[in-house]
Amino acid sequence: MATSAACNTIPPVTVADYKEKGTWETVADFPVYITGPPTPTTALLLIYDAFGVSPQTLQGVDLLSSALSPLNTTVIMPDFFRGNAAKAAWFSPDAGEAEAAEKAVFWAHATEYEKWSQVTRDLVAELRKKWEGVEGWGSLGLCWGGKLAMEEGGWWMMLLTFVCVAVTSGKDTPWKVSGQVHPGALKKEDAGAITIPHIVLASNGEDATVVQQYKDILENGKNGVVETYPTMHHGWMGARANLSNDDNLKEYARGYNQCASFFAEHLNA
Repeated sequence: MATSAACNTIPPVTVADYKEKGTWETVADFPVYITGPPTPTTALLLIYDAFGVSPQTLQGVDLLSSALSPLNTTVIMPDFFRGNAAKAAWFSPDAGEAEAAEKAVFWAHATEYEKWSQVTRDLVAELRKKWEGVEGWGSLGLCWGGKLAMEEGGWWMMLLTFVCVAVTSGKDTPWKVSGQVHPGALKKEDAGAITIPHIVLASNGEDATVVQQYKDILENGKNGVVETYPTMHHGWMGARANLSNDDNLKEYARGYNQCASFFAEHLNA
């Protein structure tokens, strides 16, 4: 379906002191940030990174909502961690036993893969009841939000990884279109199982070999897009975005514009 050029364009990015434009509601017993029309016909679920709710990610949700408004799209971000997300102090060289213990408890909770996949599906089921007029659902995951199944071990690398989108984009997927931004723990097998249009925006922190494997698979017959932002660190569109840095600001805006364009093309096709 053809879409307006406005669907490709986000508003100007606010560098500091961002004021969120949406509202918080409780859905399926989780706090959920919702921005967009009250009676949408399309919807996009954004799953944040391991650091949870942040001004940078809230702004990303609002930017996507604005860009996709011609499609009557509401964008939703659940707070799955209920305010108890990963803390930067855990990864400091000065972190001690107390920080290590907190980190271990968090990762044990965060890596319950089957649980989070089911939680995501249950949340969408409740949202479908709320918005019966929604005909097309999409999902975009940042880091933790991008992948569910991850091999055990390498817990520090969980900072750079994982939850729900990739592994819920295969058979019996609830989505029409999906994507991952600065994903971690990419596997060629995950790309092969994806059955819908899928976008991957990689940073310079991902394994270039696996990113290329994703690109070879998704851009050859699977209606996908894979692009690396070579000057960007892992997390440039999420909680680790440094919007006071000109290059990060530019690439943050470009990334959300690219995602908006991709979802506009496929969400109600």
